[in-house]
Amino acid sequence: MGLLETFFGVIGDLTWGWALIPLLVVFGGFITMLTGFVQIRFFKRMFRVLSGKNQSADPDAISAREALLISVGGRVGGGNIAGVAVAITVGGPGAVFWMWAIALVGMATSLVECSLAQLFKQRQPDGTFRGGPARAILHGLGMQYRWLAIVYAVCLIAAFGVGFNAFQGNTVAGAMQDSMGVSRTVTGALLSVIAGFIVFGGIHRIAKVADVVVPVMALGYIAMALLIILFNITAVPGVLVDIVANAFGFREAVAGGMGAALSQGLQRGLFSNEAGLGSAPNVAATADVRHPISQGITQSLSVFIDTIFICTCTAMIVLLGGIYQPGAEAIDGIALTQQSLVFHLGTWAQYALSLMILLFAFSSIIYNYYLGENALTVITEAPIARNILRVVIIGIVFLGATAPGATAVFFFSDPLMGVLAVVNLVVIMMLLPTCLRLLTDFRSQLAAGVDRPVLQPADYPDLDIDRTAWTGEIREG
Repeated sequence: MGLLETFFGVIGDLTWGWALIPLLVVFGGFITMLTGFVQIRFFKRMFRVLSGKNQSADPDAISAREALLISVGGRVGGGNIAGVAVAITVGGPGAVFWMWAIALVGMATSLVECSLAQLFKQRQPDGTFRGGPARAILHGLGMQYRWLAIVYAVCLIAAFGVGFNAFQGNTVAGAMQDSMGVSRTVTGALLSVIAGFIVFGGIHRIAKVADVVVPVMALGYIAMALLIILFNITAVPGVLVDIVANAFGFREAVAGGMGAALSQGLQRGLFSNEAGLGSAPNVAATADVRHPISQGITQSLSVFIDTIFICTCTAMIVLLGGIYQPGAEAIDGIALTQQSLVFHLGTWAQYALSLMILLFAFSSIIYNYYLGENALTVITEAPIARNILRVVIIGIVFLGATAPGATAVFFFSDPLMGVLAVVNLVVIMMLLPTCLRLLTDFRSQLAAGVDRPVLQPADYPDLDIDRTAWTGEIREG
């Protein structure tokens, strides 16, 4: 065990320790400039998907809106509630500014990685689609890179399917025990049963659940934050000034000043919105849309919702309250957010937050499961392997919930996520010219008066595209 911890510690140091975050920031800025600030140019277009219209003639197809909500449900979680509070505690209010900055840059990265996942998606016998970085490797780079696709798939299963689901189970059980006195065993059993019902129903059932759960949890949390902002509206300008001043070192709130704010903001922002890490593209590929860039634009909105909306809500809850004290680390993480809510709204707020944490974590569990299942199909399509994975992940959720120290065993999750991000960045860089071709095609159709551009596979004879994924009848409207 000691050797394994050392091994994964080295991997973590080589990825998250010094190289990965600067790479993600620089690469995101490079994509932003190369695409002509695509996240700003298409900003208004992102919100079209919220109308909920299915662009496919197949009423059972996964819509762009459903894929967006699955993605938001996976991205939004502990990083938005506990992670932001930790960032403020360690990096000061300025960390929030740098979270905003990395989100704006990450929107462009997300557009590219999710557009590529859409382009190389494969239609399945049941009519659904599968895709993501592993399939982009196989069909975009070629079968000679199959080894890289398998490395990616194994890391995704271990990090998200196993490790992070244990963390989510542990987070929910801890919150329910601390705020409501519900035992970890009861919470773990309930989570496992509900998760089992959903994951055995496949992507369609996951999509339908996300379509209900995600808006409820996100809007509920935003509503509480808006109430707090309205109650303290006169203090908001001062908080915004503190965020900007601390971000650039004009007003130090913690030791380290601007450096602490910058490092915490970038790290927590990337962990929260996952832009460039290669996880969200697996879900983005499930949508039945007219053009890959359309889904890339939609997934940019997911980053915006996660960091600009939800993370800002947490920041306002904490910074407008009387619990947070600059430089004091006695209270941080979920406890700081929870106590700040109680300070503003009363004791009922801690119970509301516990329910939202339950929904946040639950949506993340089913999201993490789907990532694991999608990765498994790159290695084997055997139904028995899929069912074994489902049983294992349900058991992992229960283990994480019932054993307070169990998640320490899954020390490999963060280092493996670092490996995923490195592989994903390599794939994006190698396939970036292809994505730029898609973007040029999309823009030229818009310029010609086509309101909803459509991909024509015949225009890309040199690419290994599944033609059957783009030949379905498209309904207007």
